[in-house]
Amino acid sequence: MNLSGGIFGACPAHVDVKDGKVVRIRPLHYDSKYDYESFNPWEMERNGVKLRPLSKSVPPPWGLAYKKRTYSPNRVPYPMKRVDGDPNGERNPQNRGSSKFERISWDEATDIIASEIKRVHKEYGPLSILVQADGHAEPKLIHAPHGCATLLLDKMGGFTQQVRNPDSWEGWYWGAKHVWGKGFIGNMGPAENLVKDMTENTDMVVLQGGDPETTPWGFRGQFASRLMFFWQKAGIEQVYICPDLNYSAAIHANKWIPILPNTDAAMQLAIIYTWVVEGTYDKEYVATHAVGMDKIEDYVLGKVDGVPKTPKWASGKCGVPSYTIKAMARHWAKVTTSTGHYFGGGFIRGPYATAPARLECIQLGMQGLGKPGVHHAQIAYMGMPKNITWDQLNYDIANSDTAKGFQEYSGTFETIKQKDPELYERIFNPHRGTPQAWGKQLIPKTLIEEAIKAGTDKHIDFWGTGGHEEEPIDQMIKYQYPCKKGDLRYTGEAKTNLTHNDSDIDKMYEKIDYDGTPIHMVWTDTPCRQTCWGDGFDIGMTIRNPQIEFVLAQHPWLENDCIYADIVLPANTTLEVDDVMPCVRDGEHFQTMLNMRQAIKPVGDSKSDFECVVEIAKKLGKEKEVTIGRTVDQYVEGVYKGMNFDKIVSWEEFQEKDYMVIPVSKNWKTLPAGLYEFYKDPVANPLPTPTGKLEFCSTNLMKYFPNDEERPPYPQWIEKGITHDERLSSSRARTYPLLIVTNHPRWRVHAQADDIPWTKEAMTGKVRGFDGYLYEPCWINPKDAEARGIKTGDIVKVFNERGIVLCGALVMERIIPGAVSVDHGARTDIIIPGKLDRGGAINLITPKGLTSRHAGGQATTSFLVDVQRASMEELDKWRREYPEAWNRDYDRASGLKATAWVERGKN
Repeated sequence: MNLSGGIFGACPAHVDVKDGKVVRIRPLHYDSKYDYESFNPWEMERNGVKLRPLSKSVPPPWGLAYKKRTYSPNRVPYPMKRVDGDPNGERNPQNRGSSKFERISWDEATDIIASEIKRVHKEYGPLSILVQADGHAEPKLIHAPHGCATLLLDKMGGFTQQVRNPDSWEGWYWGAKHVWGKGFIGNMGPAENLVKDMTENTDMVVLQGGDPETTPWGFRGQFASRLMFFWQKAGIEQVYICPDLNYSAAIHANKWIPILPNTDAAMQLAIIYTWVVEGTYDKEYVATHAVGMDKIEDYVLGKVDGVPKTPKWASGKCGVPSYTIKAMARHWAKVTTSTGHYFGGGFIRGPYATAPARLECIQLGMQGLGKPGVHHAQIAYMGMPKNITWDQLNYDIANSDTAKGFQEYSGTFETIKQKDPELYERIFNPHRGTPQAWGKQLIPKTLIEEAIKAGTDKHIDFWGTGGHEEEPIDQMIKYQYPCKKGDLRYTGEAKTNLTHNDSDIDKMYEKIDYDGTPIHMVWTDTPCRQTCWGDGFDIGMTIRNPQIEFVLAQHPWLENDCIYADIVLPANTTLEVDDVMPCVRDGEHFQTMLNMRQAIKPVGDSKSDFECVVEIAKKLGKEKEVTIGRTVDQYVEGVYKGMNFDKIVSWEEFQEKDYMVIPVSKNWKTLPAGLYEFYKDPVANPLPTPTGKLEFCSTNLMKYFPNDEERPPYPQWIEKGITHDERLSSSRARTYPLLIVTNHPRWRVHAQADDIPWTKEAMTGKVRGFDGYLYEPCWINPKDAEARGIKTGDIVKVFNERGIVLCGALVMERIIPGAVSVDHGARTDIIIPGKLDRGGAINLITPKGLTSRHAGGQATTSFLVDVQRASMEELDKWRREYPEAWNRDYDRASGLKATAWVERGKN
């Protein structure tokens, strides 16, 4: 099986089953059926310390415990209907999220669903159905945990697509793209061979907002941890700049520099200021490889606004002593330095995150980006030794600027498309919702509530779709919902001979010949927006709007947004289906292809997400169009051969062994690292920007948004703006005086795996309150805790004007004074709709606004709150006034049970 990483997961494992039950999950030993040396294992060395791949995978702790997730008491056991939601009578949408459910049969459920689809199509048209089908999920390819609904609806006239904002990448996507071009979701590209080059040439890695000991667990397992230990032992300095002493900083940092949340831009500007006044940047490189340095220099020297961006100025903003900023600037300029992230953390997910992201590009450019040892690295997420897939299996996409060192989502499917277009569409289309904006009508995920509130007679505007694979120029295009005839839409054609300015629009876009329509139905297989996106309380209240006449959710677990559905279908997990998984992303020891045999029979009355859609398609006479008349076994064989893996291991041998390891390319050592070719010759190897150079001042932003004060053409310090007012200088800070950082969780993947009891036993897993309830930890500094009378173990309320979230206090010096930390992704347990949550889902009270007016990302960290001890009087009042909500069915080890939402006697 595969434990993490979604569509191209990278953490294979072996499942032991006895008497039809999973008894253990353990690492996959690559050499159990193959000779280890046949993989051509890579090796790296620095100062006599060597690193080689292990002969086994390194799954994350919660991955090894995944049987507890599979057998969770929170599983949706059977199809369910909201008790007071009658599709033929009173629908009572105002009760979504409060009403309970009753059991119905698959036949009744699919009858209702098919009837609703036909009804809304007839009354409003196909685009009145919003499909929410994107984001992180279990690794399944054929049974696709996200997007199978599109296989049906695309055959029925189309749908409105919720376009996934590049969450966790906001600053890179909406900011860095305008400095160095597209890259992968805004990161530096190409990113080939970075791990080898940094091992050999980098003296210091600056990790600003990164935690390789945490975030990679959800996507690549624990190899990043091995890499950081190796670099540490090999003598490569690691400097962590973050509000919290995160797990990596605690064990790897040569230096931890505590900084107030979302004030990184101030420190970066002061570092640049120091380099300018001391003349310690590479002026020759900047003169030949970059444009706009004059703008940056004038700004940091105070010639633009009269305020020099000195270390003293920055210290007042970010809380880092001015002497530390100076020392950091001088050391960075003295030694060969790369920056490291794993996505980017709070560094690029807060209000105006485009500024720190762009400033990092500029810092690297000022020190010779692309020369040996000077890179922007997504630690082990990109830049691992290249395997033979990309240079021997005819993936043309591998030669594009954006895919070198990291394959684009669509690239892995290219040979299937060439060999079997029908299979390609069946396999790839469900997965398109994450990387591409391809629906006939589009709404960014960050604007769903605004779209609903617009009603049926208004529209909303937005710039750029937010589709992961879009070119930067897409952000200059104004879209609208509902769409109108004549609006521009990306054609999906290959992008060649681009100029990376507005002349590309004619090459890649065409005008649509239809009008859109407001949405009236929601079909979600991604029911966790409340706990993973912005202003979650508003999300829960808005879905009650009577304009949304029907909500369908399919999911393995009855949690988060599922409780707002009118019908819930029970989906099953990766252990319960036959599937195939190409584990071809970077970040593991080796890349693999897995034949994922069904380990156990489906739990309860569940079906795979694909099977759920097929059952509905049967009622609509569309079964063969959805399945293309093939079986799962035929899909598996078609994918394996279609991706050319049979050129490495025959289909027959793969069937016998159930996995294969992709050997490392024999020439991996000779491949240029990162932007080295650009460093050597920027004229012959231009960047995908309008000038072909690093754009410290963006050509396109200067042309399209020259007066944008929130994302100006070159990065500046933004104290506040029309979108956000979340600084300690705000008048709101008198009421909410703390800044909160909401990291990727240590013991979950976003909202997944919050019901695994083993991880809750860790000190930072959960805090058990005096009432026996497991509360989400809130880290608070002893100074702030003492001022509020808070002790470790207390139940505390984290709040602002958007609502209250209850947590369990952890008083520790691992968080800077003036800030608190609550990991995002805890399951909701809403006591008062729109006001009070007991589950610790901190995103319920994050800002609603986008990253900035013209940057459609979310801003879900680094905002103003206060934390106070919840008094016994308050807790008693909530217990008395909301007894049913306060006393939901609860398992002391794993949390809320599915029966908490099932009407007694109707199960």
